[in-house]
Amino acid sequence: MAAPFSPRREAVAADRCWLVLLSPLLLVALLARPAGALVEGLYCGIRDCYEVLGVSRSAGKAEIARAYRQLARRYHPDRYRPEPGDQGPGRTPQSAEEAFLLVATAYETLKDEETRKDYDYMLDHPEEYYSHYYHYYSRRLAPKVDVRVVILVSVCAISVFQFVSWWNSYNKAISYLATVPKYRIQATEIAIQQGLLKKAKEKGRNKKSKEEIRDKEENIIKNIIKSKIDIKGGYQKPQIHDLLLFQIVLAPFHLCSYIVWYCRWIYNFNIKGKEYGEEERLYLIRKSMKMSKSQFDNLEDHQKETFLKRELWIKENYEVYKQEQEEELKKKLANDPRWKRYRRWMKNEGPGRLTFVDD
Repeated sequence: MAAPFSPRREAVAADRCWLVLLSPLLLVALLARPAGALVEGLYCGIRDCYEVLGVSRSAGKAEIARAYRQLARRYHPDRYRPEPGDQGPGRTPQSAEEAFLLVATAYETLKDEETRKDYDYMLDHPEEYYSHYYHYYSRRLAPKVDVRVVILVSVCAISVFQFVSWWNSYNKAISYLATVPKYRIQATEIAIQQGLLKKAKEKGRNKKSKEEIRDKEENIIKNIIKSKIDIKGGYQKPQIHDLLLFQIVLAPFHLCSYIVWYCRWIYNFNIKGKEYGEEERLYLIRKSMKMSKSQFDNLEDHQKETFLKRELWIKENYEVYKQEQEEELKKKLANDPRWKRYRRWMKNEGPGRLTFVDD
């Protein structure tokens, strides 16, 4: 039997349908509703910074600073004395401290032009809720020091460290060469020829001890080694242009020089078909060997002459040379007693070998 028609029941059902449909819309409207101009946690909170200092929005820096000094003297916790009929925010020491902090916050907000612009924009556009939070915390958490200054100081510190460490390495290399008989004998002979050792042993009014004479002779030998021997590689004499700071400054010059050199290379050897000179041939050999310029420069002259005689700048010749070097290395390792012991150990007792011997 069908239920009788009830207008009241139909109206209730229709209201429920409307509620179901309106609930998401109401939720979206509540979440998207614009925030008030004054937000707790931003700047002066729910108080207007201009009202806190008692100035208008058109006040200049001098007027803001003057109002701040007056209020700061009045509400400073150590100096505050309640006046008769005082209706201000600081009528007790505790409330005076809160008022002093609020005045200081208002002054910090309005004294800086950029922060004041953000604050005025917040007052004029209260609907941009999340944008105000972003600008507020981005300025608070931003570094106080210019990033460019930090980078410059860091680069200078690294450059100074490089220079000091390179000088220490260079002095250690000179001290080591002074103990090598080959270089020490040559330096001593040069010092004798120039009469430097006699000057070190001369006795004047102030008599020198044996240790002083020995130290002076050692310094003379080291100075001769420094002037006569050109040390390359990681122990070479430090040069200012090799420091990081100067490399960064000269980076545009090096880049332009490389572009010009590369264009000349393409034009001379790829387009015009010129033959390679000795410098270009050595460059191609170094690239094939995958060596840096300093490593290649440290090779002996007779090695470079051998490379040129065998025409190793040609790829096929270099592949043959590379295979010969690998075969020669294998023969040396095969005849090396230490390599034989190592292979025997790897075969019999190498790492990862499983045994069933009980300890």
